Amino acid sequence: MSVAILDYNAGNVTSVAHAVRRLGFAAEVTADHDTIRAADRVIFPGVGAAATCMEIVRERGLDSALREAVDSGKPVFGICVGMQLLFDHSEEDGGVDCLGLLPGRVRRFDLDDPTLKVPHMGWNPVQFVDNEPLAAGLTGEVDTACYFVHSYYCDPDPSVTVIATADHGLEFCVGVRKDNLVAMQCHPEKSGPVGMSILSSFLAER
Repeated sequence: MSVAILDYNAGNVTSVAHAVRRLGFAAEVTADHDTIRAADRVIFPGVGAAATCMEIVRERGLDSALREAVDSGKPVFGICVGMQLLFDHSEEDGGVDCLGLLPGRVRRFDLDDPTLKVPHMGWNPVQFVDNEPLAAGLTGEVDTACYFVHSYYCDPDPSVTVIATADHGLEFCVGVRKDNLVAMQCHPEKSGPVGMSILSSFLAER
């Protein structure tokens, strides 16, 4: 099975590719549309500012490549900024129109507790909904803490299924699913055995 990891100068592309290869799958970091089209799975990673990321995504035509992948029915996984860019609009950088593959907006943390920092950075337990396929390998009393680095969080439309949440002064959306498109705000590739289990479950989806 082949995995295309979209290349738009996102900082975590290499670590995502290494994680996929450690799980025994072929991973190619690419912006080539034919390679993306031929892949069995697509991962849309992300680290950085929404405006800059969207500019590069559009310059490389990855917006249309992502739409084609989603429309084809193959599993697509957005990570961190890659999750945020799937929505309609982000408040970052004064407001950025994003891909619109998922209805909803991305909002900055506005916290009442001065002891809680923004960006939200470090390990935080994640609560998955029952029977979520990404959590299939996380059974029993497993510690589900994952690694986060972000100042903005996704606020999905009710038509989008929220599959995971966490708390940072407010309960916020960590994961979403709509048909073959799934995304998480945390970094599975940096989240140790829990993150590797999440990636493995995505790669096993049909």
